[in-house]
Amino acid sequence: MLTTLKNAWNVPELKKKILFTLMILLIYRLGNVVPVPFVDVSALSQYFNATLSNTILGLYNAMSGSAFSTASIFALSIQPYINASIIIELLCVAIPALERLSKEGGEEGRRKINNITRYTTVGLSLLMGYAYFVMLNNQQGLLNFGATSQVLAGFVVVLTFAAGAALVMWMGEQITEFGIGNGISMILFANIVSRLPSMLGTVINGFASGVWYWALLVVIGVLALIVFIVFITDSERRIPVQYAKRVVGRKMYGGQNTHLPIKVNMSGVLPIIFAQSIASLPATICAFIGKTSGWWYTYVFDSKSVVYAVAYFILIIAFSYFYAAVQYNPVEIANNLKKNGGFIPGFRPGKPTSDFIAKVIRKITLFGALYLAVVALLPLIAGDLLQGTGFSLAIGGTSVIIVVGVALETVNALEAQLLMRHYKGFLD
Repeated sequence: MLTTLKNAWNVPELKKKILFTLMILLIYRLGNVVPVPFVDVSALSQYFNATLSNTILGLYNAMSGSAFSTASIFALSIQPYINASIIIELLCVAIPALERLSKEGGEEGRRKINNITRYTTVGLSLLMGYAYFVMLNNQQGLLNFGATSQVLAGFVVVLTFAAGAALVMWMGEQITEFGIGNGISMILFANIVSRLPSMLGTVINGFASGVWYWALLVVIGVLALIVFIVFITDSERRIPVQYAKRVVGRKMYGGQNTHLPIKVNMSGVLPIIFAQSIASLPATICAFIGKTSGWWYTYVFDSKSVVYAVAYFILIIAFSYFYAAVQYNPVEIANNLKKNGGFIPGFRPGKPTSDFIAKVIRKITLFGALYLAVVALLPLIAGDLLQGTGFSLAIGGTSVIIVVGVALETVNALEAQLLMRHYKGFLD
């Protein structure tokens, strides 16, 4: 990997792309510490850490690199764009006109879908910005309007949040077009990595405070988790496919053996994000209405309760199957194989092929869903076990999956660029 990065730096074109990506990420990180007007940042941070850290807003805060808890201009980060992309992707399955536009519209269709996603992002940014302002306004001491009217101050705050989210979306697209890797993924990667110094500080304090054995155990566990995530990320089920020989004009085509790859973790980290958002919804509502104590909150709604863990586990499984059903259509795959003269050995073209592909997808989805559930629940279980030891766990399974996935994706993109220029990297 280091050799790949070194070779990429020696290529002028790739060097410019890397520097451009780093420059955009630097600008983004600078914007993350610029607060919006009229907000008391210190009071908001105290309120957030005391009340909202175990709610869905805690997830948003982790994904924004702690910008959400300080109400910076990039507080909404890439959440509106991710939500808009998911909404449009689901609508492309539900609405025939959008489905035709995405599949048969070619480059023009993709451009229109991207424009719809951008407009949806702006709309969601305004909605989320307004909801954030209402939350700030409902808590006494978080806003200081001074001589400015509340309506004008609210207008400025909401527009600032929305403009920040639109600018983040634009920066992500610039990285995708002129930089290295997927821009939105790189911004998300930078947000999570920005919390790394505080995590390292927690580990160092653990070694210094006499609970070094717990800190060492956590470090070994995190390294083992990273290895496991890398292994599953690169794992796939390969269905063998053969193409019959056919003569077109004076040339013969087909006759080769290939495979149909199906990723074990085909849905990425989205099922965890969806499941955590829904499972944390009751705790979020309790935080908004000020009821963060009592039996129901402690043993049912709180993220440390057994009921929450069970609901979290079930939701991850359910969303994994849902996303697999949206992403893969066995009938369409079987029809495409049939049109191109391909077949799976031992299965007739048509319905038998589609049934076999659906069966394989169900099995792979179950394994991938269990993998996501285990990775998501391990930090919660470890956090409960570490209570009373004097050492706290400051890392989540979702963050590790995102960081490892983006790192692998970026290195693979660099490797592809180098292979086109006849460089040999670590994948040889």
